[in-house]
Amino acid sequence: MDGVLVDSEPLWFEAETAVMARLGGSWGDADQHALLGGSMDVTVAYLLERGTRPVAPAVVENWLTREMAGLLAGGPLPVMPGARELVEQVRAAGLPYGLVTSSEREIMDAVLSRFEPAFPVTVCADDMARCKPDPEGYLLAAAELSVDPRACLVIEDSRNGVAAAEAAGCLVVAVPGAVPISPAPGRVVVSSLAGVSLAWLRAQYARLRP
Repeated sequence: MDGVLVDSEPLWFEAETAVMARLGGSWGDADQHALLGGSMDVTVAYLLERGTRPVAPAVVENWLTREMAGLLAGGPLPVMPGARELVEQVRAAGLPYGLVTSSEREIMDAVLSRFEPAFPVTVCADDMARCKPDPEGYLLAAAELSVDPRACLVIEDSRNGVAAAEAAGCLVVAVPGAVPISPAPGRVVVSSLAGVSLAWLRAQYARLRP
């Protein structure tokens, strides 16, 4: 979701900066890059480690969730180029598809309430015991879709997400954001989803897994 469907990383940066200020610390690009594709628990621990004020982790998580939900509701949804068009092509073709995100349900719902087309299957942080880079989320989604994970193609923007998808046995199209991702066996890298079509995805799947 984050970095693939919506350009939410600038919003995460703003929210994390605000929370860190309440913790008595400062926040920079390197801090955000270290957390790309990670879970809320990892983010909260990272914030607390760098803050100077003792606050309960649950309070920090609430602050961050409230900040993000407010930012997502407060302006136009920053949809990534080509994201809506590609999801619509997949939906229209009748293919099984779903969304796997390390974001909490409240944040996921805030995005999906304003994103069309809808996702028939969603897996968020609340559904997983272990978030990315663990493959659990992708294995859950594949099971809900009644599809072998090895028959799935995943679109990801972060190294943690790519690691999770590949550990689940999926092929990957990487659309890296702030942190570069290299091509590898079973993985293709593109700079944007703009112009990426279902026909192109089918061709990549056939090439990567003939």
